[in-house]
Amino acid sequence: MEVDPLLRWLLAITIVVYMIVMYWIGYVAQRRIQDQEDFLVAGRRLPLSLAWMTLLATWFGAGTMLTSADEVREGGLQRAALDPLGAGACLIIAAFLVAGPMWRMKLLTVPDFFRRRYGPGAEMMCSLIMVPSYFGWVAAQFTALAEVFHLFFDLPVVWGILLVAIFGTGYTLMGGMWSVTLTDAVQIILVFAGLLVMLWVVLWELGQGDAVAGWHRIGAETEPSRLQWFPRESGVAMLGWLGVFAIGALGNLPGQDLMQRVFASNSERTAKLACLVAGVLYLVFGAIPLILALSADILFPDSAKTKILPTLANAFLHPAVAVTFVVALLSAILSTIDSAILSPASVLAQNVFPRFGMNDTVRSNRVAVLLVAACSLALAYAGSSSYELLEEAYLMTLVGLFVPMMLGLYTYAVNRRAGSASMIVGSLVWGIHFLFGWDDFLQPAQAMGLISFPLSLGATACSLLAYCLWEPPWRMRWSWRAADELTADGPTADG
Repeated sequence: MEVDPLLRWLLAITIVVYMIVMYWIGYVAQRRIQDQEDFLVAGRRLPLSLAWMTLLATWFGAGTMLTSADEVREGGLQRAALDPLGAGACLIIAAFLVAGPMWRMKLLTVPDFFRRRYGPGAEMMCSLIMVPSYFGWVAAQFTALAEVFHLFFDLPVVWGILLVAIFGTGYTLMGGMWSVTLTDAVQIILVFAGLLVMLWVVLWELGQGDAVAGWHRIGAETEPSRLQWFPRESGVAMLGWLGVFAIGALGNLPGQDLMQRVFASNSERTAKLACLVAGVLYLVFGAIPLILALSADILFPDSAKTKILPTLANAFLHPAVAVTFVVALLSAILSTIDSAILSPASVLAQNVFPRFGMNDTVRSNRVAVLLVAACSLALAYAGSSSYELLEEAYLMTLVGLFVPMMLGLYTYAVNRRAGSASMIVGSLVWGIHFLFGWDDFLQPAQAMGLISFPLSLGATACSLLAYCLWEPPWRMRWSWRAADELTADGPTADG
């Protein structure tokens, strides 16, 4: 991609200024840190305005801005099942089913809930499932932003990944959740501004001076099959779509990044509304990159179908406006990086390190931040597509943690082993398929006539079956307030 030299210089200067501002915010946030609760959940003082902004900024990253757009350009709107459709639905589901009971327990991490409901063994098991699941998510952000730098500056991706990792980790180290929240608030405003400018300019270009005509041109000149949100050709295709959607909609409900913002809210009402507002806005603004991807098919029908948003910015925006969009892109990815690093680091510091005698609160959290960043960097260098890394990140928590978390929230404890059995079986099924490279559930059995079945649904069903074997459905006592019975002293379950 040929880049205007003026754009390159403006972008370089802007990025340097941007970095200075982000680190200044991190320095200011550092002065708010007095104890571990300040570092992990901002002292539980986030108002609604900051809570929904940091939640939305956390999820609105490379997957939404780059990967989903490229996927839709390649395969149509059906490729949006994981992101933004699944991810946006996840936030809305959390608002109604998860945020309230989790906030009322005054937790610091998701494994804290598993300890109270199922015991210390389940806490450690949850941590071991959760922490590695973030490495792929962070690595996807490192790689995506490094590729953007390569497009605009010809910077080798291998060096770009390292620079992104250093910068994103730096200000996360300084102020923890306060640093992440304040930078997220600035970054999500930049993201919205950049997307709206980009959408208007591209529609204006499509309509040759009339944005409304440009919008109608997308519908008229795009293949009808590419405008379908759901597959209609067969039940098997629809089942596959539902499997991908489930990964996005349910896979991150137990995620520490989501729950950390719930815990940091200043009230139960704030926690619920933050999830709801973020979910709705995620679907609205997440649709813009998809529209831009479909526009690119008309504007650049013969170009390579990769990283189309930066290509559109370079082609149609005045250098000064293009800088605004690229900085918005930078903001979207960095706001995800800092949150995705802090979340597993919180679990390590709170739930894993104390088992090995590391009880220093803020210092151990910063050590954990460095460890997560290093592991994510290694995975980024190992190489894989951003879409695959994102999908595997969500899938691990879906098959391992979704069932015991939801049943733990809404049923009274009977047998704590049910949660551990569910986590073990779901993770083991996923691990076997990952080891052998099977994309579908029991893939070899398809040769004997078994229909193709999504791994996400099959492994989650196995997790549910394992739970029910230890705690049969007829013994479960359901209640909307069951989680309120869990105290800080641990689970009320029988051994």
